[in-house]
Amino acid sequence: MLYSRWKAFTKGFSYLRHTPEECRLKGQSFRSYRPVYLFCRFQHTTTQSLSKEPSTFPSNVLVETRTEIAKKLHELSGIDKHFIYESIDRPNKLDSGDLLLPVPRLKYKCNSYKELAKQWAAGLSQLPCCEKVVASGPFIQFFLNHLLLTTSSIPCILQQSDNYGRSDLLLGKRTLIEYSSPNIAKPFHAGHLRSTIIGGFLSNLHETLGSDVIRMNYLGDWGRQFGILAVGFEMFGDETKLEQDPIYHLFDVYVRINKEMLKEENSTLPSNSIKSKVRTYFKNMEEGDPSALQLWKRLRDLSIQKYAETYSKLNIKFDSYSGESSVPPDTVRQVLQRLGEKGLTYKDNGATAVDLSVYSKNLGQVIIQKSDDTSLYVTRDIGAAVSRYEKYHFDKMIYVISSQQDLYMSQLFKILELLGYEWAKDLAHVNFGMVKGMSTRKGNVVFLDTIINEATNRMLQVLQGNPQKCKQVSDPYDTAQKIAISAIMIQDMQSKRVNNYDFKWDRMLSFEGDTGPYLEYTHSRLYSIGEKCSDITMKDCKTADFTLLTEPLAINLVRLLVQYPDVLLKSLTTMEPSTVVSYLFRVAHQVSSCYNVLWVAGQEPRVAAARLALYCSAKQVLKNGMRLIGLTPVNRM
Repeated sequence: MLYSRWKAFTKGFSYLRHTPEECRLKGQSFRSYRPVYLFCRFQHTTTQSLSKEPSTFPSNVLVETRTEIAKKLHELSGIDKHFIYESIDRPNKLDSGDLLLPVPRLKYKCNSYKELAKQWAAGLSQLPCCEKVVASGPFIQFFLNHLLLTTSSIPCILQQSDNYGRSDLLLGKRTLIEYSSPNIAKPFHAGHLRSTIIGGFLSNLHETLGSDVIRMNYLGDWGRQFGILAVGFEMFGDETKLEQDPIYHLFDVYVRINKEMLKEENSTLPSNSIKSKVRTYFKNMEEGDPSALQLWKRLRDLSIQKYAETYSKLNIKFDSYSGESSVPPDTVRQVLQRLGEKGLTYKDNGATAVDLSVYSKNLGQVIIQKSDDTSLYVTRDIGAAVSRYEKYHFDKMIYVISSQQDLYMSQLFKILELLGYEWAKDLAHVNFGMVKGMSTRKGNVVFLDTIINEATNRMLQVLQGNPQKCKQVSDPYDTAQKIAISAIMIQDMQSKRVNNYDFKWDRMLSFEGDTGPYLEYTHSRLYSIGEKCSDITMKDCKTADFTLLTEPLAINLVRLLVQYPDVLLKSLTTMEPSTVVSYLFRVAHQVSSCYNVLWVAGQEPRVAAARLALYCSAKQVLKNGMRLIGLTPVNRM
């Protein structure tokens, strides 16, 4: 626990662990270290009870403080400790403290929450870990002891390194996350890019918090759209172009066949029409025709191979490339039969439908089987959910799909609930808004590779604009690509996911303001500080005298760094990448404020070691956070 770590951390300056009497005998002042001394004694006597508190995060200052606040306030109010613990929040501004308790959240009966806040703040003012406890309206602000923060947090970050922020919160849980899910017959458009980025973040987050994560790409590789593509390939396909770039070529084929179909739109559908061929082809696929399935499999495999190359640039990986085609036909038949047995279906012009309006007017009616007995997207999605649970026995399944599909997802979840599947309550839809203005200089058809290539070329021009620095970069193109991808991903994740946003090239690629290049620059500059002070080892940093970090800028940076595990927990609740992104920018801004004040070079050795340790901690937190959201931190740029 924190007390044992404290003893190890303060080995180099043991007077922090002395009693008042020992301090006086040694001629040292005890007054400035009294809060820390009391906190250590308090933690030593409560170590056993702390393990019972409602958090599985590795013990840190914020967790311990929350625990003691909950205990003390329970004594004052009688409110459940767990409820108090969960109600304590993290303020958005350091001026509001390190922890914040919205008193109304506790639903305690009183005449005035403001007066109650004052009363409770007075009762909590003697907590040894807090420098001050302040009532501000209906809120109670907790400011932690600065010495405690610096001497416990920095060694903790340096010691845990890449594992800082990890926990076993979701240990033993399995989470299946479906994301990206492009259609083979259509281009990888902006909506799929958003799903890919958000899904990758959620997968990393759940894994970081201990969950066993199944990353699934549910391809649109079945249905009428593939019948269109297959017939189109027979008419316009080119083997050489297909091998060179299957995604671009299949899209070109898809566009051309759709143009031909438009010409026949008002026809009577003779047996040799394109539309008739499409229907016949898909029906043959559903019936297992070998020749139809052979072409389907070839186009699917080539597309997956190309997708995998693109995903690797985004640090995206999948455990399973599934798809509509992977749903066992028997499962679909069983779903249809079960819906009928429960009296949930009815016939509508020969098609089979489910009326959900009796449960909610907004849900309406859903067609689940066509009049020719072929399946529909929703039918296959129901079957896919059933087969996934049978295979993976997930504790939670998350669909990362556009907000345009909100109604559809509600219908899907409701049907699964009506079918009596208990695990239907463990399904979640994480939605997102649209991207506006996402186009290239050559036109409006947007492929992800095109976006990455154009952004990379622009960033390479920026790097080459400074020849001296560019020479220090071992692979300028690779570095430019990493910065470009950071730019694309940060612009996407910067605001709340449900919001639409405007895609702006110049803003996205800027090194000023809250952009991906700015984060990369901050990380590389912190790396450079460490390189220039190579005479100070990591051992020196871990054992430095952190009581020398007394500057307000240094204290505020530490106060931010200690929040990182809390930020991850908040993100898990909201499923918002922007929570982590906003936090990383706060850290980057604070680091930027420190450069001209907290010098390392030319300082007295003990001060230099303490300051370098602070910068190394900041670099570690930035690195961990950037990797979590899918970026690759660069060391030189």
